[in-house]
Amino acid sequence: MKMIAGGVGVGAVIAMGALGVVLAEAPQPASTQIVSQDEEPTMTLPETTTSTTAQTEVETPVATPEVTAEPAPTP
Repeated sequence: MKMIAGGVGVGAVIAMGALGVVLAEAPQPASTQIVSQDEEPTMTLPETTTSTTAQTEVETPVATPEVTAEPAPTP
């Protein structure tokens, strides 16, 4: 019985390996752009952003909760 179970297990491993090879996708080649010798390659840049000064006042003040509980008595 152990030999039959071992044979089934080995067959499953071999079948999974073969299925993996068949279904594996080949990597796509990188796209290339051909530039003729007469053309000069151009570089495009994103728009420049301008920075503004930081705000001098804090938008949200620090919260301070009201204390409504009595302190614990000390022995």
